Amino acid sequence: MIKNGITGGVWSATPTPLTADRRLDPASVHRLIEHHVKMGVTGLMLAGTCGEGPWLTELDREQLIRTAAVVNRGRLRLAVQVTDNSAARTLANIERAAAWGAEIAVVAQPYFFLNGTANRQLGFYRDIARNSPLPVGFYDRGKASPYMLPDAHLEELLAEPNLAIVKDSSQMPVHRDLFLAARKLRPELVVLDGDEFDCVNYLQAGYDGLLLGGGIFNAGIARRIIAAVQAGNAAEAARLQERMNDLMLRVYGGPKIECWMTGLKELLVQMGLFSTNANLLDYPMTDLCRRQITEAVTGTDGLGLKADLFEPAQV
Repeated sequence: MIKNGITGGVWSATPTPLTADRRLDPASVHRLIEHHVKMGVTGLMLAGTCGEGPWLTELDREQLIRTAAVVNRGRLRLAVQVTDNSAARTLANIERAAAWGAEIAVVAQPYFFLNGTANRQLGFYRDIARNSPLPVGFYDRGKASPYMLPDAHLEELLAEPNLAIVKDSSQMPVHRDLFLAARKLRPELVVLDGDEFDCVNYLQAGYDGLLLGGGIFNAGIARRIIAAVQAGNAAEAARLQERMNDLMLRVYGGPKIECWMTGLKELLVQMGLFSTNANLLDYPMTDLCRRQITEAVTGTDGLGLKADLFEPAQV
């Protein structure tokens, strides 16, 4: 269903390609856009946590958004993570992102927020929602953030007309219920699960789709999970979730997610999408992680994961 021009499906909180000296790599932005289009992704969130947005220079953020908008040519919806430490700074970020080609502004809990009372937090988000020139998305990191709105205040925020989309990475059932209740009152609100290791439960609960940090490589499986849930095939959905989890753990470095960003970008190098695995977060690269990535990309894993990485889902 289309809501305010925004649909569910699979969204990708895409990583940002960097050169060896850790500056934006525009040539790889071209390839990542084309790959997402090929894999049937609905939209991208640029400069999110997985996109290293909080650590990119302003120049690289601008070049990322401008390049993506030019290459995209309207084929994917483009959201940008714009969080800052005040509503005024966030709104200034939104103005710039809109001028560079963004369509949706995504706001998470601020990184540094003194006097973070519940009322002040609500005022921060309301100010942004009511004054943003773009539709606003709320990225809920739950207890992973030091500033979390109380449930009653979150309910008030979700009633804001310009709040168009939610990325729920809270892993909190009470927040899931609040988002679904808000969507019932405002059917135009699009609610997306951000917990890529537990897509099925959220989709079965009624979420519109998924917004995944691994969407650039797991979108094929994720789209098949959505199709299985929509068909009422719970067993197939669970099987696909297990398969996607196995692939992600191979890429991210096992249950401790030891290699996260470096493993993700190494996979994209081996897939021919990125030119380097350089990142601003300095995650390690273990021999086991690199070997498992190579086996998946070349098809020597014996599991058929190569098709999941490269071939669009037939749904």
